[in-house]
Amino acid sequence: MLDTYAALAARGEHLLHDLLGGQLPQQWQHYPEDDSIDPDGGYQWFYHSHSPEDRPDASEHGHFHLFARRPLWSRRLQSKAERTFAALTGHPDKHVTTRHLLAIGMDAKGLPVSLFTVNSWVTGDLMLSASGTERILADMRLRTGHDAIDNVLECVVALCMDEIRMILEARDAALSANKRRTVLEDTQLEVLSSRAIALDAKLNA
Repeated sequence: MLDTYAALAARGEHLLHDLLGGQLPQQWQHYPEDDSIDPDGGYQWFYHSHSPEDRPDASEHGHFHLFARRPLWSRRLQSKAERTFAALTGHPDKHVTTRHLLAIGMDAKGLPVSLFTVNSWVTGDLMLSASGTERILADMRLRTGHDAIDNVLECVVALCMDEIRMILEARDAALSANKRRTVLEDTQLEVLSSRAIALDAKLNA
């Protein structure tokens, strides 16, 4: 990750330079428009930003949403952990091709500053159990063609597995506390768990 940022600095480029085409990002716009997909590994991501009014307490410039595509999770659905998680969330029967894994908040300099999880209505797909999500993230190797971003996302996940485990457990606790079978569609529940991260401290440890 340090090598990636050093190379960007040497070229005078922001991490998002190529992704944004040198333009200022538009709020709510997906970058890239059809998401960035790793067809071999089965992962997917996009970047976007909210309006300041929508996230008044957030320090982020925007965030990445990370997903697993069907080959990564379809065979896991019959495991005990996934059956228990499906029961917790009302046995959703959506036919979707992705499962949301994690969101990574970025500051205006292009540095990761937070991790968080969101409810299913936010991204329009579904989730996996905390243990299933953690395993898929632990195996994540991104090859989407956006090499600098892929590297940074991989490194953040590798460095922050303890924090990821905590927010996934907090996510499931928040879902469990809502007894409605339609919990995944409850628009009062958007961000289910979050945690600030300080990568400088980790890298200097």
